[in-house]
Amino acid sequence: MKYAKLLAMGCAVALATVGMTGCTKTTADSTQTSEAEESESVTAQVTAVDGNTVTADLGAMAEMQAPGDGQAPGEAPEKPDGEAPSGEAPEKPDGESTDGEAPEKPDGEAPSGEAPAKPDGDSSDSQAPSDNGSGNGGAPNGAPDGQGQAPSMFTASGESITFTLTDDTQITVEQQDGETTDGTAADIKEGSVLELSLDADNNALMVVVKNAGGPGAGGNGGSGQSSDASNGTAATTIDSDTTADGETYSSTGDDENALRVDGATAELTNITVNKTEGSSSSADNGDFYGMNAGLLAQNGANVTIKNATVNTSVKNGNGVFSYGTGTTVNISDSTIRTTGDCSGGIQTTGGGTTNAANLDVETQGNSSAAIRSDRGGGTVDVKGGSYVTNGTGSPAVYSTADVSVSDATLIANNSEAVVVEGKNSVSLTDCNVTGNMTGTYGDDSENIHNIMIYQSMSGDAEVGEANFTAEGGVITAKSGDMFYVTNTDCAISLKNVVFKLANEVFLRVEGNSSSRGWGKEGANGGDVVLDAADQEIDGQILVDDISSLKLNLTDGSSFTGAVNPDGAEGTVDVTLSKDSTWTLTGDSYVSSFTGSTDNVIANGYHLYVDGEQVL
Repeated sequence: MKYAKLLAMGCAVALATVGMTGCTKTTADSTQTSEAEESESVTAQVTAVDGNTVTADLGAMAEMQAPGDGQAPGEAPEKPDGEAPSGEAPEKPDGESTDGEAPEKPDGEAPSGEAPAKPDGDSSDSQAPSDNGSGNGGAPNGAPDGQGQAPSMFTASGESITFTLTDDTQITVEQQDGETTDGTAADIKEGSVLELSLDADNNALMVVVKNAGGPGAGGNGGSGQSSDASNGTAATTIDSDTTADGETYSSTGDDENALRVDGATAELTNITVNKTEGSSSSADNGDFYGMNAGLLAQNGANVTIKNATVNTSVKNGNGVFSYGTGTTVNISDSTIRTTGDCSGGIQTTGGGTTNAANLDVETQGNSSAAIRSDRGGGTVDVKGGSYVTNGTGSPAVYSTADVSVSDATLIANNSEAVVVEGKNSVSLTDCNVTGNMTGTYGDDSENIHNIMIYQSMSGDAEVGEANFTAEGGVITAKSGDMFYVTNTDCAISLKNVVFKLANEVFLRVEGNSSSRGWGKEGANGGDVVLDAADQEIDGQILVDDISSLKLNLTDGSSFTGAVNPDGAEGTVDVTLSKDSTWTLTGDSYVSSFTGSTDNVIANGYHLYVDGEQVL
């Protein structure tokens, strides 16, 4: 974040994706091979992924003599919210192995490196940073300079095709060395070049993801990320300590920031930032490194922004972007508007820090979380303000970072409200939160929910325990379950929050179909510890047979609902303090119960503990 990013909820949405199995491919299934031999084999480049439906341009591969300048990496893995579903995801819940990781930058340095020095300390001109002659900001620090095998490039024929991935589709990923590994549907994403065979109904029999690691490819190359990692150029670069008041910074160029603060301390008051034109050549670079953003801070910059107006209307047009360890953006009393896809309000990646106060943020595009993070995460602290999204895969908050929000209004009009991916956190204090996930983004197996905690496996979020904390405030779901946890461990802590449910389910902990690469089907459940103190909970709690829950009700909490009313499935341990109560709304099945059954109000139903009726 993600999230993506469904418009690549992985725009990083988004949005989601997955790591590969790593097993070397030897022979294909004989039945599938036979069927494939009878079908036509074609080469195509993916233009859209909607659940298991893939649209691609037909064409052919052409070998380049050397890596070219400005070649765009493929799209980031899909997130559920678009950051990632994916995603404002993607992906992270999201264990991330090293597969799919973007080229690592030392100490959070930006991929384009140092901006050129200004003569006599002048920082007021609009020179763009050096791009090493590549036009794309150069190779990332610590990454290869593009040496090695010449990448395969795709030439479109002008025709397109739409096909469906099924459970029987055999997917392999071709590496640069010619070896192939087992793949999954998550390796097929926007920008991927495929060799495929289809049956008469346009179901894919066999798919080979070509030359992973090269431009436009997926697989082990890092979600299509190659040595072309870049943050692009900038219309105006500030690289020495600067104070500015009332300035306007604009950009219409491709892969270009309107304003970049590079390694400098800048105090910017009453500024206007307009990024109104200019395409993005790489969703990964836009999501991870700030390419095409309105304002990008990087390389340890310390930026204070007050009373600013930021407008972007392009893809990857994140409003204000903080990238890299040591980089800090402090922004207050400002307005941010974005309309393009994969365009968050405030975006933090690579270990950056963002501190926001009293912002008015609204996004229109898909995979465009208002408070957004992606690969490498960082720290985000938000106090006050309004944060509204209108696109799909665009939660108000998409976290692959440590995000805290207090006294703010968070509204997602066509998405879940909050997504936490992988070993990251969201903490809400006295917030008014509303989500409205309006669909399943083309995947009928996907759950509809208001708060999602997951691991996408895209490499954008470290694997580990996710954390969600809420104290005070109101959280409203206009559709779906209140909480959905899949393919991750997580801790949920609730205190004195008012929940308004859209259906009868408060918490669903279960596996998923793996259609987006979120773990392996049958082994991708969730493990949850839910601590409720001075908290009212209404609704069912559902835990499937590959998941677990420890529910601790303390400090006068009350739970009105049922646990697995259709029968025992996953491991559920309930602890009920002597000053807390549980009112059954259906038969309930748990693995263990600690407390007094005197505090359980049967209400005409039964409580079963480890298969034995105790109430």
